[in-house]
Amino acid sequence: MKDILNHLSTIIEARKGTDPSASYVARLLDRGDETIMKKIMEEATEVVLAGKDGDNQHLIHEVADLWFHCLVLLGAHGLHADEVLAELARREGISGLVEKASRGSH
Repeated sequence: MKDILNHLSTIIEARKGTDPSASYVARLLDRGDETIMKKIMEEATEVVLAGKDGDNQHLIHEVADLWFHCLVLLGAHGLHADEVLAELARREGISGLVEKASRGSH
């Protein structure tokens, strides 16, 4: 499944600098971080609401939207899904409490 995340990251990278009227991703990238972050906040709220409504397909749909918009933000910063996947792999086998404590105030 990580292949789809990497594929989407590649597509997002390819959309940089393209015509914002022809691509949703190009439009988000053109409008900048504030617009992308507002979209992420909207999608995160929709994930929470979908989690409460008990419809698993709705929850899957909303999480996919959230992940996609997070990938757009990463791409806006020159980052790729591989970097997030590597961080998750680094954390494997580490207690979440220990990992969080190691980050300090972040």
